[in-house]
Amino acid sequence: MKLPAIVHKFSSPKNFYTMSGKMIPWFVWGFALTLIAGLYYGLIEAPADYQQGESYRIMFVHVPAAWMSMFIYIIMAVSGGVGLIWRIKTAHLMASVSAPIGAAFTLIALVTGSLWGKPMWGTWWVWDARLTSELILLFLYLGFIALQASIEDPRNAARAGAVLAIVGVVNIPIIHYSVEWWSTLHQGATVTKIDKPSIHISMLIPLLLMALSFKLYYAASVLMRARGEILRREQNSRWVKEIVDNER
Repeated sequence: MKLPAIVHKFSSPKNFYTMSGKMIPWFVWGFALTLIAGLYYGLIEAPADYQQGESYRIMFVHVPAAWMSMFIYIIMAVSGGVGLIWRIKTAHLMASVSAPIGAAFTLIALVTGSLWGKPMWGTWWVWDARLTSELILLFLYLGFIALQASIEDPRNAARAGAVLAIVGVVNIPIIHYSVEWWSTLHQGATVTKIDKPSIHISMLIPLLLMALSFKLYYAASVLMRARGEILRREQNSRWVKEIVDNER
């Protein structure tokens, strides 16, 4: 099976470095604009919830962060699979540089979830199916980072991390469907329902803006991290030396 042409272009560290450098400013500006709009509509324009009052507004950070925690792990698993099958170094690189970002989003989701849960449930933490599986996801991220750091050979570290990411991806559907499979305090889906979202449009728009903002932030930050790692790994390459000489 052949990979798309764009993947082949990005498989070259030099092409990846050049193309990502052109993309990053667009992602940064998109992130800034959507973040400002999302915070404005979420914190100012959106009305207070009839049950939760003003405390529900933490949703505009918590929910997108939780979505990103799963989304990034899937990216890691797919990148790891591509790296294992087609031996593309930049695919393994994307998985490696994505892990700290995904771990940060997972931690944000857990912390904001606890802050939201305290006034709603009367406690900071319960061993709820959704919360527990999200905590396991954080451990998977940290395990991925620790595993790669513990292996000196970069190729073996990349392969080991890819296997862990692929095996751990089974936790993603558990997180997503946990509120349907088990009795849980966590509320069910409100945005991704098949018929229509059970959330008012005035709350849905800022929620989606924040979700888009977080994705653009991830795109910008992961490419910046990848570019720095490429320069480190390819520091003895001729093209890297030319870039360093031109920037002096």
